[in-house]
Amino acid sequence: GEGERADQKEREREREQIKKRGRGRESRMSQASRFKRMCVFCGSSQGNKSSYHDAAIDLANQLVGGGIDLVYGGGSIGLMGLVSQAVYHGGRHVIGVIPKTLMTPEIVGEMVGEVRPVADMHQWKAEMARLSDAFIALPGGYGTLEELLEVITWAQLGIHHKPVGLLNVEGYYDSLLTFIDQAVEEGFINPAARRIIVSAPTAHKLMEKLEKYVPYYDMVATGLDWETDRLEF
Repeated sequence: GEGERADQKEREREREQIKKRGRGRESRMSQASRFKRMCVFCGSSQGNKSSYHDAAIDLANQLVGGGIDLVYGGGSIGLMGLVSQAVYHGGRHVIGVIPKTLMTPEIVGEMVGEVRPVADMHQWKAEMARLSDAFIALPGGYGTLEELLEVITWAQLGIHHKPVGLLNVEGYYDSLLTFIDQAVEEGFINPAARRIIVSAPTAHKLMEKLEKYVPYYDMVATGLDWETDRLEF
């Protein structure tokens, strides 16, 4: 019907805009990265500022420029949709991991790339982590925060030694970083564990830091047997 044709035209316009934004970007990664796949956590909304929208596109361009494929939580709406479509149209492989329950057009929209359905929320996060060499969180809400803190906790416990990056767009995560620093001061987080989180205000600076990241090791945590070989971490 006319409504469907209008929606299709709108999607085509959005794709074309994404392609145009990817051209001529400065400070784009021009050499191969140490990472093959990057897991990106972000909101299913675009937020109220255009800077969030722009940061998502810039991050996608950094991944494309570095020859890095994308792993994300599926869906084509919000910042998730912007990142996945920009990486896909930039010529890189996109893997969307998503619980079967959420695989409805109303929730995920029109996805691009490879779709990997999983049984539940626990398998969802474990599969994204297994497939990825590093993690980056864009601005988001409860879900993004939960995913971010879980991979940080896994790093602290020695389950993985993959870099965890925070794209702190216009200070969006300042209050979170302040809380973490307060937890260190109050004795709830080991000062050395504070180094697990790598943050920067732009995608280019964040990728530079992640490329140089040296894993945090804790003598107790690394001595634990998490059977990570079974998860292929």
